[in-house]
Amino acid sequence: MGLLSAIFTLPLAPVRGVIWLGEIIQDEVERKLHDPATIRRELEAIDEAAAAGQLTEEERVQAQQAVLDRMMRPGGGA
Repeated sequence: MGLLSAIFTLPLAPVRGVIWLGEIIQDEVERKLHDPATIRRELEAIDEAAAAGQLTEEERVQAQQAVLDRMMRPGGGA
């Protein structure tokens, strides 16, 4: 029975491979998004842009809050 089911499910192997690859990519993206070093760099870039006059105080607060919200989302960060 195992050989027969393997033969019939063989055409689905590429689909299973693509799904597996998608899961690996998704895990890597989520890991990078919630990496503390990445979050720190983003917050520093926001502060530098505000200091250079590229952002208003309100825009700075909103950008920082967006980064912190992403960090606090379930599955994100420590």
